[in-house]
Amino acid sequence: MSTNCIPFSSIKNKDLPLVGGKNASLGEMLATLAPLGIKIPDGFAVTAAAFRTFIKENQLKEKLEAELATLDNETLDNLPTIGATCREILSSGKIPKEIEKDIAASFEALRSGNEISVAVRSSATAEDLPTASFAGQHDSFLNIAGLDNLLKAVHRCYISLFNDRAIKYRIDNGFDHMDVALSVGVQQMVRSDKGSAGVIFTIDPETGFQNVIYITAAWGLGENVVQGAVNPDEFFVFKPSLDSQKKSIIYRKLGEKENKMVYAVGSEKPIINVTTSPSERSVFCLSDQDVQTLAEWSFSIEKHYQMAMDIEWAKDGLSGELFIVQARPETVHGKRDAVSIKEYTLKTKATPICKGKAVGRSIASGRACIVQSLADAGKVQKGDIIVADITNPDWNAMLRKAVCIITNKGGRTSHASIVARELGIHAVVGTSDATEKLHDGQVITASCIEGDEGMVYEGKLEWDEKEINVSEVPETRTRPMFILADPQKAFELSFYPNQGVGLLRMEFIITNTIRIHPMALVKYHELSDSNDKKAIEAITHHYTNKKTYFVEKLSESLAMVGAAFYPKEVIVRMSDFKSNEYAQLIGGKIFEPKEENPMLGFRGASRYYNERYREGFGLECEAIRLVRDEMGLTNIKVMIPFCRTVEEGKRVLETMKDFGLERRKNGLEVYVMAEIPSNVILAKEFAEIFDGFSIGSNDLTQLVLGIDRDSAIISDLFDENNEAVKQMLSDVIQTAKKSGVKIGLCGQAPSDYPEFAGFLVAQGIDSVSFTPDALLKGIENISITEQKENFKK
Repeated sequence: MSTNCIPFSSIKNKDLPLVGGKNASLGEMLATLAPLGIKIPDGFAVTAAAFRTFIKENQLKEKLEAELATLDNETLDNLPTIGATCREILSSGKIPKEIEKDIAASFEALRSGNEISVAVRSSATAEDLPTASFAGQHDSFLNIAGLDNLLKAVHRCYISLFNDRAIKYRIDNGFDHMDVALSVGVQQMVRSDKGSAGVIFTIDPETGFQNVIYITAAWGLGENVVQGAVNPDEFFVFKPSLDSQKKSIIYRKLGEKENKMVYAVGSEKPIINVTTSPSERSVFCLSDQDVQTLAEWSFSIEKHYQMAMDIEWAKDGLSGELFIVQARPETVHGKRDAVSIKEYTLKTKATPICKGKAVGRSIASGRACIVQSLADAGKVQKGDIIVADITNPDWNAMLRKAVCIITNKGGRTSHASIVARELGIHAVVGTSDATEKLHDGQVITASCIEGDEGMVYEGKLEWDEKEINVSEVPETRTRPMFILADPQKAFELSFYPNQGVGLLRMEFIITNTIRIHPMALVKYHELSDSNDKKAIEAITHHYTNKKTYFVEKLSESLAMVGAAFYPKEVIVRMSDFKSNEYAQLIGGKIFEPKEENPMLGFRGASRYYNERYREGFGLECEAIRLVRDEMGLTNIKVMIPFCRTVEEGKRVLETMKDFGLERRKNGLEVYVMAEIPSNVILAKEFAEIFDGFSIGSNDLTQLVLGIDRDSAIISDLFDENNEAVKQMLSDVIQTAKKSGVKIGLCGQAPSDYPEFAGFLVAQGIDSVSFTPDALLKGIENISITEQKENFKK
């Protein structure tokens, strides 16, 4: 076997010094994972030894060392000049004839007499190690056909070892320039130009949450996804469901996929970008089965390497086959041991200028600097917020000056996102219009503290920062749980000290994600032509059955939370809008009565069995059933709000059973809100038909004291610490204890008032649920009481 070229089939991970991380990984996967059914395109590596021979025979080492010795490693001001000279030195070299001969022989063996095109990728000998990714530092070339073009591409890979960005990366990571050699991977192309491609992370790339696999996909070659030139489709797959062969896709989001990279015909360039058609943009470019297969393969790769992985995949549009084309260790969260959490709170409210996907969790103000190309590097100052259509690996030196990056295009696996994470800054990507709405010199605030969305505001806003050491938060007997409304924050919040979610508000999901009244979807074909019907059609045009839209969107949102906290319990409160709030949903007005006092009217349990809403409740039940029974997230529990009588509770349970949700079947627990005096007075009877209580302190206080909590005139009388309210709380807690069912409380008071937390703990309450901003203060208040003699563990 030649020392200059080695087929992938003969390479193992131990050969990294010879072929670089990228090629070593491909060889390792071919040898160990291909037998499991994982498809990897064949190829060969031009070794690092061949590169060193190229350097030696052309007598380039001394020239390069002399040039690099003049580089200002502190300011890097002369990097562009030094880099260009180094590349000229490498360009002057010729690939030795013996190496050319070996490349030709390996290429002939790979193509087996067929006309093929190949991907030619750089693979540095220190590349893709756990401590440094080198991703995007060196050049790769796609759709290379013919031996002459292959030899030219190999030479261009050699030259790219001294790209400005690669020189800087080696300085930043402590690599000696002359100790890093370049191997070149030559891999048969997958015809994803006629199919699709993308990137996979075997953890959530934003938070480091380990129980999911994150898959992005776009039409055409995968370079657009890697570069961030498109907003791709996104999928989350839940690993435990994958392991148990349950429905594992817990979330999907359709991307715009504006362009696709394809082979060029009749052009000097081997690849070009073309605009996608409206039909391509309106559908996912992967089937559920494709997503499942890629997730299974990725999970196997992660298990083999025993670390989180960053993987590139491609689907051949001619054969329909899927392939893994690269795999390397994930380098941001994989080496991070999170013991502290930073909390940010905006002190002022403002309307964002533009929005995008949040990358990282931070906030910064600074001067906007619009960057079109590397030629704009001179105007970027330290502390600027760089605004661009997309970013480029050549910009890495410039990006180090920024406190934030904002782009028009790209997703969470784009170059801008990856670089932002590695630099420890945040980014707002995929805004679509940032370069149009922002201008040079404009002072802006870029915020990624509000969940999935990143916001860009005019001016310098004020905010508070607080750092929490998680290891110092005390453990308590009383279980601290979350009150949660936004599923997009679930992965991040799962790292906080908690015992699950005591209240997941379904109505937030309906308002923000679904937006349409469920009965308008049930009765869609009966609706008269109107603006509401047109709006519903615009939102749901991908769905022939409009009810499926509601069930799919709701189930995915619930699944994100269930997965984030699995196996801790997540208690989902069925929708608890008042009739006037339901009416605000698209298509809602014709299905809702006009009530004088909606707070005490057609709300909660009374709706679920009533013919006016029963079928809408059925959609809610189907979403819960799908998440529990098909996805395997049996930690999801159900809670019934505003249940006025025991008989009403029985009717709701019977209605749920009709819709496939039966209490205690597959471990389903059903709780009831204790928020009406009748719930307290008849707590023993309610405990016989429900599995537990969650005290809604706001409604209970309102109804015990006869106060409209929305009335400003008598708001000073609203007080959870009132003795009448506390007597009610004590009664229901004690009855629950005697009945052997769990009881918790959802509300702000235990974090605001230490004495109120002390009262609940003294009564023996099982859990207290807090909004995320109040959780840590609430735990502190609980701990103070429990540390007293009677409540020590």
